[in-house]
Formats: sequence, structure tokens, C-alpha cells
Amino acid sequence: MDVGSRRAKISGETRRQNILGYLWISPWILGFILFTVGPMLASVVLSFTNYRIITPPRWTGIRNYVFALTQDRLFWPSMGRTFYFMLISVPLGLLGSLLLAVLLNQRVRGESVFRTFFYLPSLTPAAAAAILWVWLLHYEVGLVNHLLSIIGVSGPPWLASVRWAMPAMILISLWTGIGGGRMIIFLAGLQGVSQELYEAADIDGAGGWRKFLNITLPMISPTIFFNLILGIIGALQVFTTAFIATEGGPGRATWFFALHIYSNAFQYFDMGYASTLAWILFLVLLVFTLIQLRLSDQWVYYAGS
Repeated sequence: MDVGSRRAKISGETRRQNILGYLWISPWILGFILFTVGPMLASVVLSFTNYRIITPPRWTGIRNYVFALTQDRLFWPSMGRTFYFMLISVPLGLLGSLLLAVLLNQRVRGESVFRTFFYLPSLTPAAAAAILWVWLLHYEVGLVNHLLSIIGVSGPPWLASVRWAMPAMILISLWTGIGGGRMIIFLAGLQGVSQELYEAADIDGAGGWRKFLNITLPMISPTIFFNLILGIIGALQVFTTAFIATEGGPGRATWFFALHIYSNAFQYFDMGYASTLAWILFLVLLVFTLIQLRLSDQWVYYAGS
């Protein structure tokens, strides 16, 4: 067989494999276009309309955006509560997940069992976790206040209090998040650090704390950066726990931005304005992500760079 025939055969085989590959992924591509890209494009158009489901959309231009930024009484307060939740829960969650991963990275007997126990809370569905914590944090019959009363502490009303509802939301998010995916990602990053670096540090007489600051943290900085982005995105979209546990109360103390979107869409059926709010949230997430990407050059270390 000459060179030309061999090349033609290889080209035909490659083309056949490509066609088969596209056929195999075509159901996913079709679903992505119909159920993700399509609704997203439709929501862009609807955000510039007055659309209440029972009547056809009516074009209003940027009126929805102007109303959201200047006249909606719940827009800025809900955005502020969401940012407050993010600023508290994300750093605590990252720190807790990192410390837990460091502990679970130690070579001890039964390490797999410990890792499983710490990971289990993250497997609890968000709705089930919210219902569980509604009972645990109940002012009169909740287990948390009962345990506090044993040591002589009068527990607060938690979810029934304007003052304590937000700390309760943060507590619930930490319980479900610290030992979950972030911990697994941190654990993978820690196990990827070269042991030769630690051995060289031992020769130089470095202690455990110095090795952690000068070796571990720089080497896992890409992992920290990745978890930081995911944590901020997740925190700014907080919804399920507040919706089930408090419905945004008491006194709108847990009325997050995602709840504001939901109420406009599925309680008032103002789909046009809800689409506007959703795209504003998307732009906020995009800006935060771009800022983090720009600032990452200052502290994220990549071994190959």
C-alpha cells in the first residue's frame, strides 16, 4: 500500500471516529441547547419586557433595570444581605475545609473512616438539611438550645430572631459545606505537594508551621483560588436553606437576592422583571470572577510558570 492510500485510510478512519463521537454526545448537546442555551437567550429578551405569563411580552427597554436599581425597595437590602452572607461564610468555609483537609491528610489508623464521617453531611440534600436544622435550632424543643441549657447557657431563638437568623444561616452552610467538595479538593491538592520539598525543609531545620506557610500554602494556592471562586459563586446564589427554613424572614432578615428573584418569578409571576434580576446577579458574579482572575497573579503560584 502506497503512502497516499495509507493516508486516505487513516483520514477516513479518523473521520468515522469523529462522526461516532459527535453522535454519542449529540443527546447532551441537544439537551444543552434546548434546556440551557435556549432559556438563557430567552431570558435576555424577557428582561427587557413586561411579561406576566398570561399576557404576551411587551417591550419596555431598560425600564426593568432602572426600576431594579432605583425604585425596588428590596433590591439593595437583599443584595446587601447576600454579600454579608458571602463575606462571612466563604472565608470561614475555606479555612474550615483547609484545616479539616490538613488533619485528614495525616497518616493515621482509620483515616478512611474519618474522611467518610466528615464527608457525610455534604451528602444530605439541601432541603433535608434545612428541615433538620429547623428542628435542631428550635427555640423551645431544639437540641442545640437543650445542650446549651445543660451548661447553663440560655440559647437564642435562632431562626425566629432577626438578630440570630443570619448567623444560623451561616452555621447551616458551614455544617453542609466544610466537609464536602471543598475538603476533597483541598485534600487532593495537599497530596499533590512534592514530599521532596518537605524533606529539604527538614534538612534546613524548618518546623511544621514554617513548612506549612512556606511550602504547603504556596503549593496549594491554585486549589485555594479554585475553591474561592466556587465558594463566592455558591454564596451569592444562596437560596434553598433560607427558602425552607425561614422563607426570607423573620422581618426579611434572610431575604437573599435569589429569594427576591424567586418571589418575583413564581409568586408575582413577573417573569420579565425576574429575568432582569437574574441577569444582574449574573453580571455581579461575572465581575467578581474577573476581578479574582486579575488579582490571582499576585498570590497564586503555578509550578509550571
